[in-house]
Amino acid sequence: MLKLRPARHDDATTLLELIRELADYEKLLDQVDATAPALAQALFGANPRVFSDVAEWTKQGKTTVAGFALWFYNFSTFRGRHGIYLEDLFVRPEFRGHGIGKALLSNLAKRCVDEQLTRLEWAVLDWNTPARQFYESLGAQALTEWVPHRVTGAALPKLAYPATHAEQAPPRQ
Repeated sequence: MLKLRPARHDDATTLLELIRELADYEKLLDQVDATAPALAQALFGANPRVFSDVAEWTKQGKTTVAGFALWFYNFSTFRGRHGIYLEDLFVRPEFRGHGIGKALLSNLAKRCVDEQLTRLEWAVLDWNTPARQFYESLGAQALTEWVPHRVTGAALPKLAYPATHAEQAPPRQ
């Protein structure tokens, strides 16, 4: 039996395990430097900006965390409203085929509708054909005209502190 619930502080270690399993599947395990305390702070600190839902599967009286969705609010300037960006969705292989991934996505879609948000979006690796087919079967459309960009590593401080200094906006309190 499936039960979805918001993640709790005591889920941080399990969430890190799931993140590592996802990264291993995506051949990106070497890029994971998250820690359970860092996840706990991000999800349950004084001003959380990221959220997670957990899927629990109960069979023969034993309950196991089978998957998770980690998400945050984004904003569409064109629509003038918030949406949800799904950072990660993962269901452990042994629990796939039970509708858990669809339930996690449906739960986020319901949140969008209930909160009058404009969209639910995410990215998927181009080689992950099973995930892409799954998402398309749910009505998701691939956005081929948008090319993701990222600034990370040494490029981030270089961008943050350029040689010429414009007056910076004050930090958010």
